Formats: sequence, structure tokens, C-alpha cells
Amino acid sequence: MHRPIVSCFAGLCLCCLVYAQIPQGPPVFQPAQPPARRAILCGTLIDGKHDQPLKNVLLLLEGNTIASVTVGARPPAGVPVIDLSHSTVLPGLIDVHTHILFSDLVYADQLLKESIPYRAVLAARNVQIALDDGFTTLRDLETEGAMYADVDVQTAIDRGMIPGPHLQVATRALAPSGMYPLLGYSWELNLPHGAQVVDGVENARKAVREQIGNGANWIKFYADHNYTFSLDDALHGIVNYTPEEARAIVDEAHRLHTPVAAHAVSQEGIQTALDAGVDSIEHGQGLTRTEMDEMAKKGIYWVPTIVASAYASPGHTVNTRLVAKERAVFALALKAGVKIACGTDQSGFMWTAFSQAREIEFYVQYGMTAMQAIRSATVTASQLLGWSDRVGSIEPGKRADIVAAAGNPLDNIAELEHIQFVMKDGV
Repeated sequence: MHRPIVSCFAGLCLCCLVYAQIPQGPPVFQPAQPPARRAILCGTLIDGKHDQPLKNVLLLLEGNTIASVTVGARPPAGVPVIDLSHSTVLPGLIDVHTHILFSDLVYADQLLKESIPYRAVLAARNVQIALDDGFTTLRDLETEGAMYADVDVQTAIDRGMIPGPHLQVATRALAPSGMYPLLGYSWELNLPHGAQVVDGVENARKAVREQIGNGANWIKFYADHNYTFSLDDALHGIVNYTPEEARAIVDEAHRLHTPVAAHAVSQEGIQTALDAGVDSIEHGQGLTRTEMDEMAKKGIYWVPTIVASAYASPGHTVNTRLVAKERAVFALALKAGVKIACGTDQSGFMWTAFSQAREIEFYVQYGMTAMQAIRSATVTASQLLGWSDRVGSIEPGKRADIVAAAGNPLDNIAELEHIQFVMKDGV
């Protein structure tokens, strides 16, 4: 009567023996590691600190960190050298408004026809495109219906599983009922939305907690929609959240030490966001002089996303009046001392057509000097992210995020569209 037990025991032993003889797969993946010590010879260095470029500079790197920056020095004996003596070297570039999970389909088709895993695969491709173009740091401002997949991409990059820039993410943006697509379909259908639909003060606080709990580094909310120009060329819109709701979003995020970005285009939406205490205004074409002065006084950043206005998204046409409005606003904001950080509001489907650096070119066309424009995508952007202690400039103690162009972007800002050397974290 005990034979079945004996048989089971014998079978278990046989299984263990066979399993022990099966190869256990390839070795565990090991991310690329930088050599212990290297030197970089820089013909021209724009370091993000000085008003003028430096000539004939030696960078010494220790692992993934910049150890020293010395003018006119020679490499120590025995240290491997990267020769960029005929190039212009800069800090890795930063784009603070991207959508890495966005594709080239009509918006509804993305949410209805592409799975979140598929979109995450495309995002892995998109971040590599950005890195290859010299953008070593990104802030991604919502997944457009792909839930928390941006956190997964961030984790894969941080673990060295895929190549990509340093990444800060905002997961799901917040919008009230009836004010963000998908809209206009039969009321009988329960369709997905590109943002997290949130109404009321307590629900707003709860949504902020959920997003931070799921890995959000930023909270983003939509402050307005439905934009129109008045006869005096003022840009108006419908405000999404009540002042109490907007303040609840910002207060809860700040209580949990998380910054807040607001999509705000109209002068009413911008003022609502400023009253709530946001950290950055995204788009902002309707900025008034009063709002600019308030932003300059409080140190609130503006991310203009000019590329998004000048180059239409799928299914949309360029609004030439909006482009002209933003150009005029840009000149006024620059004069008012508003902190302007580079952000494109784009993803890989546009980056395959042209580099994100096209945004920086617009800043020069709209009134910045080339050095100011470069700083908008380096040191100023790093300050917005709270990462000025690690990226945004080339100086001792910072991460070895370094790019190089063949020509000098101070002479021709378009050189940034043709980055020829990219190093991130010393690799």
C-alpha cells in the first residue's frame, strides 16, 4: 500500500537529477561599465558654466564621473585618451517635455489599436533615438493612456537593460471628466482616456498619491482646453479645474516632495496654474506680461515646446496664428527674465524626421543668443529637474554626460542636430 509513495519519491529524485544536468541559461546580463580612468581632449568646450567657450581643455574621468577640467593640460601617462580636439564638446543635452510612448498614429488609434506592451517596445526604441541624438536626459510628461509604462522604461534604463537617457517620468496626467480625449464617441461605449480622469478635491489628492506610489517623479495636470483668439490677439481658453481642485493637486504633490507641471495654453489656464503654485508651465502661448513677471519673480519655469506648434502632430495642421503668437510671447518672456527650459513635446516618430535639437534652433530664431539657447537645454533644464548637482554642466563631480559636434554651435546652432559623439555616465 506504500508503493505509490515510493514511486513518487523516486520520480522526484529523477526529476531533480535531470534538472541538475540541464544548462541554466546564459550568464546574467551585465550592463556596460565605464573604464576606471580616461581622458578626453576637447578642442572647444562649452561647459554650461562660463559665458565663453574654453579652448584646449583636458577632461579626466573617473568611472562615470568627471574628475577634473583643466585648460592646456596633457593627459597623464598610461591613461586612455578620447581625442575630440577637433570638435566642440558640450554637456549632454536635456529635453524636459517628451512623450516616449506616443506613436505616429491618429490619437484614437493609439489608445484603441496599440497595446500598452507594444507601445512600451516603441518607447524603448524612442529613448535610444534620443540618446543617439545627444539627449542624455529626458523628462517624460505622461504616457497618453499607457498607464505606468514610462516607469517600466525608466527602470529598464536604470538597470542597464536598454540604452537610454536618464529619465524622469510623470505617468498619467490629470484631467476632469469630459475635458480630455477620447471624446465624441457613442455614450454607450466605455472608451479609454489619454489622461487619468479626476474630479473633486479629495479625488485629486488620491490620484496624486496613486501616481507617486506607482513611480511618478512629476505630477502633470491639464489646466485648460478649447482655445480661441479674441480681437485683441489675446489667447483664451476654458479652465479645466476649479481653483480648489488645482490647489489640491499641487499641495498634495508638494507635500510629498514632488514637483508639478501644468499644460496651460490660454491666459486663464496659465493664471489658474500659477495661482495653484505649479513648478513649470508647459506650452504657455497665451502668457501675459503680468504672468511673465509673476513667473520671473517666483522662479517658475516655462517650457515653450515650439516644435509642437510649428510641426503638426498626426491628424492636425499647423496653426500659423498660434506660431506667431508664441514667437511674440517668447521675446517678451526672455526680456522679462522668465526661466526658459528646452522641451519639444514630441516622441520618436518625430525624432526620426529631425533631431530634438530643432527646438533649440527656434530659441535662437526667436531671440536668444546661441549660448542662452544651449543653456536652456543644459544647465537651466537641469535646474528645473532638480538635478543640477549631477547633470547640465561639465565640471568635477558631475556625471560624465558629454556630447560633441564637429562644428561650433555658437557659430551655427544647427550643429546640434548633427551630434557625432555621445557619452552617458561614462559609457
